[in-house]
Amino acid sequence: MKDQIERKRLAILHVLIENKRPVSSKEIAAELAEQGYTITERTVRFHLQAMDDEGLTHYIGKKGRVLTDLGREELSRARAHEKVGFLSSRISQMTYSMNFDYHSCTGKVVVNVSYISRDYAARSAELMSRVFQAGYAMGTKLCLFDEGEEPGELRIPRGYVGIGTICSISLNGVLLREGIPVTSLFGGLLELRNHRPSRFVEIINYDGTTIDPLEIFIKSGMTDYLGATSSGTGLIGASFREIPAEAREKTLEIDAALDALGMRGFYMVGQPGQTLLDIPVGYGNVGAVIIGGLNPVAILEESGIPVQSKALSSLVDYDVLFDYRELPERMKKTVKF
Repeated sequence: MKDQIERKRLAILHVLIENKRPVSSKEIAAELAEQGYTITERTVRFHLQAMDDEGLTHYIGKKGRVLTDLGREELSRARAHEKVGFLSSRISQMTYSMNFDYHSCTGKVVVNVSYISRDYAARSAELMSRVFQAGYAMGTKLCLFDEGEEPGELRIPRGYVGIGTICSISLNGVLLREGIPVTSLFGGLLELRNHRPSRFVEIINYDGTTIDPLEIFIKSGMTDYLGATSSGTGLIGASFREIPAEAREKTLEIDAALDALGMRGFYMVGQPGQTLLDIPVGYGNVGAVIIGGLNPVAILEESGIPVQSKALSSLVDYDVLFDYRELPERMKKTVKF
């Protein structure tokens, strides 16, 4: 019984975090019903009142409830054993939800969101530009968020600036719209030697983790973007995908079109049925190495600048993205230094 109650409470918290406005118990019950939960509006109210008392939710009258910071923290930590495989599910969800059309340059793309203290803004712009310039970023575009904004599940704290980098899962969404299925296998650390990819030295399967692999590598101090951007030898974040062999040429055409839009992410595309960087590929498939979306902010952590990141965090309109060469000036306007 206790297990069932906790499941329902977490489901309610999920509904609240996915909405950017107060949500009523009636609306929550309706959304949960669509997800397959059998729960009445009265039961939802009961759970909400209990979570109000615990400080997880906040009641603001007839408008409904909002999630508190404590509620966000509880949601991120609760029932870790049940979240194994969550990342794979999140990838599927965001792939389906994004609607970017590269033909018309309209629609939403998936971004990772990181935030840093405004005190480090100028230095961060300089360091991140090095990663973009070296070609170790997912495309050439990004966006900024001011303090108080809420991209996805994050709220940019007071005194901080948010950085949105294109998530490599955006490629999955673009290919899916063109009828090309993509299987996301793992994220890893790609070793570079003299500017050339050598091998994966660490990998984490998406279906066996609750956290994006690159987030783990960054916080563990395992990356080497300073070396990669200066000498061409280092360790950068990358992921491995498989696509149908029949779609290889079409995929390369799409990648070239995305390159013109500042969204290129394919680093290597193999041949049908052949290993790629010693990674075996399924029969009838082609392996592909994709640049990590969080790569530009990883160099900040290496340089002693504290960063908080959330992969697959939000969907933003393509129109809000700008070229990295504008970053120093845009950062000045956002931070007003």
